[in-house]
Amino acid sequence: MTARLPFPDGVLVVDKPQGPTSHDVVTLARRALGVSRIGHTGTLDPMATGVLPLVIGRATRLAQFLTASDKDYEATVAFGRTTNTYDAMGTIITTSGERPTRDQVEQALGRFRGTFEQTPPAFSAKNIAGARSYDIARKARDGVVTLPKAVTITVRELNLISCDGETAVLQMRVTAGFYVRSLAHDLGAALGMGGVLTALRRTRSGEFGLEGSVPLADVLQAGREALAARLLPFSLLLPELPAVTLRGPEQVVRIKNGVEIAPADLLVALTPLPELVRVIGADGTLVALARPAKTPGFLHASVVF
Repeated sequence: MTARLPFPDGVLVVDKPQGPTSHDVVTLARRALGVSRIGHTGTLDPMATGVLPLVIGRATRLAQFLTASDKDYEATVAFGRTTNTYDAMGTIITTSGERPTRDQVEQALGRFRGTFEQTPPAFSAKNIAGARSYDIARKARDGVVTLPKAVTITVRELNLISCDGETAVLQMRVTAGFYVRSLAHDLGAALGMGGVLTALRRTRSGEFGLEGSVPLADVLQAGREALAARLLPFSLLLPELPAVTLRGPEQVVRIKNGVEIAPADLLVALTPLPELVRVIGADGTLVALARPAKTPGFLHASVVF
């Protein structure tokens, strides 16, 4: 009997359908691929669809860096009501017979571009005094919920694609930690009639887009070899970061043992040193992520693979 080869390290971009949670997708993919080390890089609500990058094997150690990337979304907001979850799946709190014109929506959107403080929904995974915000909200007996602390986010792009009076379709590029549900709620509040998110599709997460994604149904049905061919290899991740190449195996051993790397240990030294660099071995493999050390010009590994 031929032993099954280990699944490669890297990122598999899943096109998540409506229904399952991000955790559900990870669980299903773990079973389909036969891997134990697997995670995702940015939660999508059950209602949301689109890009959900799965980090596999050693790539799980890059999750914190991949999660911090900008995200692109297409969202539909319906006007005239508010809910406790800020989306169409929640309990209706208020209703209004008013509806906005396209010009009113466009004008209101102006206040949601750039950098500002955004308050996440009460029904979110934000931490409040050691507990998940959604757990606290579900246990609120008097209906009064505690909102998480506001966070600083940046909306780099926010465009109104269409508006028919009842709903508006928005396209946006935002920093990590942004809640589209909060945008829908806050936009409705700015218009004075309420608003809820009724549809959301993530079209890009950092370097990963829909063009390289695999539908979840295919993940469950395709063979491991076919899915391995769709994997973005581990050594090609974080291409936006500058890279330095070690001179040889001796330097690889040293950096993995926590020894600082001098400019002479590199084929080509970077000056000045960026905040974070990829460290590549002489064979082209990704060895570590490193930051400037206390010694000027030297590098110290932050993550070693």
